Parts: sequence; structure tokens; C-alpha cells
Amino acid sequence: MKQIKKKLPIGIENFAKLQAEDFYYVDKTMLIKELLDNWAEVNLFTRPRRFGKTLNMSMLKAFFELNSDKNCFKGTRISREVYLCEQYMGKFPVIFISLKSISAQTYEKACDMAIQIVNGEARRFQYLLDSERLTEYDKDAFKSLLLPDMKESVLCSSLRILSELLEKHHGQKVILLIDEYDVPLAKAFELEYYNSMTLLIRNLFENALKTNDSLKFAVLTGCMRISKESIFTGLNNLKVLSVADVQFDEYFGFTDSDVKNILEYYELSEHYDEIKMWYDGYRFGNVEVYCPWDVINYCDELRINNMAQPQNYWSNTSSNEAVKRFIHETDKGTVRKEIEKLIAGETIVKEIHQELTYQDMYASIENLWSVLFTTGYLTQTGRKDANTFMFTVPNMEICNIFLTQIMDYFKVRYCILQKEMQSNGSQIKESQSIFLTRSILWNHVFEGLIYIRLFHLVQRGEYF
Repeated sequence: MKQIKKKLPIGIENFAKLQAEDFYYVDKTMLIKELLDNWAEVNLFTRPRRFGKTLNMSMLKAFFELNSDKNCFKGTRISREVYLCEQYMGKFPVIFISLKSISAQTYEKACDMAIQIVNGEARRFQYLLDSERLTEYDKDAFKSLLLPDMKESVLCSSLRILSELLEKHHGQKVILLIDEYDVPLAKAFELEYYNSMTLLIRNLFENALKTNDSLKFAVLTGCMRISKESIFTGLNNLKVLSVADVQFDEYFGFTDSDVKNILEYYELSEHYDEIKMWYDGYRFGNVEVYCPWDVINYCDELRINNMAQPQNYWSNTSSNEAVKRFIHETDKGTVRKEIEKLIAGETIVKEIHQELTYQDMYASIENLWSVLFTTGYLTQTGRKDANTFMFTVPNMEICNIFLTQIMDYFKVRYCILQKEMQSNGSQIKESQSIFLTRSILWNHVFEGLIYIRLFHLVQRGEYF
């Protein structure tokens, strides 16, 4: 009788649900041990999107939260750490909020969305209203966290207030988890209310992370490492763990052995080489990793159709704004040559700045290199010094993103020239002709570069 395989967890970011409903799980639970062995009071993990940040945060909540279901961790690697589990599993009040859904056209609406998030988390603790350890004043403070028209001043102190009340009731300090902390800032920058949102997030974090005596420790995740001076002002207990750091390097993304195990389990091992070429190539710290979102989605396709071709799953989850802005620099000869080298599978050397504000990110080509690195469009192959890295394009999927954006750029520019020619007559004709010729040449150049890249992969034994 053929074995019924576990379901693939496409879009499942709730650890307890994933385990309870028997989805396939790539075990990253030893993140818990490493965090406890090396924790700072405030820990910030920055990784590109779709690399398992939210699932890992949900896992932390499931492990530490009071009266959590210990069966979630049955058979996992962390369950073998008996002493650690006895000391920490199910022993702490946990506050878990995600800011990824704060995407509003105005600052006022963004504030309303933040209030709804706090309202929702506070409702999980309504038992505090019956607590004999809380005063009536304490309970009134808690009720203010349930109001849909919460004052902005209360919102800024909400996580600290909730922490204090939980500690008072349980006699135990609180673990605070904040997922996708930088999403509201990205949206605010795009829609020009960045300064107001920065001030809100700064006040919220200062209250929750700096002046919160009820805090055991906090974990934050995001894509970007936002400048300390921007929202972490005065926070001297912050430990940043980026894609460049060795610590925790294997816990976000799939390792090569993870992928081989998945393919073996679903009887898809013959597709290993193409999966490696398309979705591998990222280097976090000292570990080479695959994008989990890509691997899971492609495996799901292959289970239905063994002849399915690789697709750009990761790129379809974002606007790829960083690449678009980067491509606009192609008129500069140096940048164009560097793009050509990257697409051909070669490396370039750049000094990067990991701490930026959104206002700085697109201010210069130098900062754009940093953005491309931290958001997953480039990966490091080594360092010259602390801030100077050797970069390459990770895989064929990212190669395709660059090619697509380059061609789209030329199409837009060509259409603009056509309209100008209709308005200004023959004086634009020459410019148009030159631009058309250039775009065609670039198309052929990049097609050639793809073949060069494949040749290099074959030479290195990475594609057969």
C-alpha cells in the first residue's frame, strides 16, 4: 500500500497548526536552544521575505507560552534537550504581534490598523479582568487596550502596559515577539507619511523595549536593518543578527540537506539539480541556503506534474522595487557592466551599509547595493573586510528578475520616446533609433550571459 505523504505547508505560518495537522516540517527548533544560550535582551533578525521568519516566531510563541501544547514539539530536535524544555517550555507569558498587515494609504488609517492589532492581542488576555492580583486601576488600564478608538498615547505605551499587567498577574516576566517590524515604515515611505510613522514606531519600541522592566527578552524580525538613530534611539540592549552574521545562520531558509530530505520524502530526487540551480545560492553567515517558499511551491507542482518547469515563485510575492530602482541606473556605464557580470555568474566587490533609513535607501547607487544584498537579490561569497563583500546573483530565479526588469525598463523608455517623437517630429527619430538598437543588443547580450552562467555552473559541477 502506497504511503500517504504529509501535506506541504504552502503559506502555513502557524507552527501549532502545522504540527497539529501533520504538515511537512523542516525542523528549525534548535533556534530555541541557540537563542537561550546566546540571547540578548532585544534580538533583531533580518532576513529576506519568504525565508521562514514568521513561522520561526510562531514556533517561539508555541514553545515559551504558558500552558502551551507540548505535543507540538514531540519528535523535534529541541525535545531532546530535556533540561532546557523543563526550564523554559510553557513557562512565560508571551506577547506576539505582527506588523505585516499595516498597509494603509494614510497615517491615520495605519494608526487604526496598529490599534486593531493591539486590540486583538489584548483580547487573548481578558482573564486579567478577573485577576485578584490586579487593582481596579490596573484593570482600567487593561480596558484601555481593548478600545477600538484607543488614544495614540496609549498605543505607544500599550505593549509596556500589557507586559506589566501580565507580570503582575503571573509573577513572571514577559517574552515579547514582534514580527515584520519594518513593514509599516516601508509603506509609510512609499505613501509619504514616513516621519509620522517613524515617530510612532520609535515611541512604541522605546516603551516596549527600553523602559519595560517586565521584559524577559524580545525577538523582532524584519527584512531591513533600520538605522538605530531612526527607531531604536537610545536602545543599548539591541543585538542585530543579519544575513552577514554567522550566528543563527542555518535557521532561516533550507540547507542543502533539508532540500535533499524533502525531495527524497516526496520521491522527487531526480529534480535536485534544477532546484539547486533555480533556488539555491543564498549565503547566510557561513551556510548556503535555499529559499523555502520556492522549494515548497515547486515540489507541490512536481507532485502533480513531474514535468513541471521551475517558476519565479519568490519574485511574484513582491513589487521588486529595489531592482526596478537599480535598473534605472543602467544608463551609467559602470553599473551596466556590473549588471552584465552579475548575470553571467561573476562576482563584484562592494562596500555596503547595513544600517539605513528608508529615506537613505534609494538616495545613491552605493546604498542600493546594500538594499539588494539585505533583501535577497544579491548574496555574499566572501568578505574583503568588515563592510566590503564579494557579491553574486544567487540563482536563476533572481537572474530572471533582473532580466525581466531590464527589458521592462527598455520597453517603458521606448514608449516614452515614441510619444516624444509624435510630438516633436524627426528630431527625436535618431534618439529613438539608437535606443531601440541598444535595447535589442542588450536583449541579445543578456541571453548570451545566461548561457555563460549555465556554462559556469556546469564547470563548477552545480548543474548537469
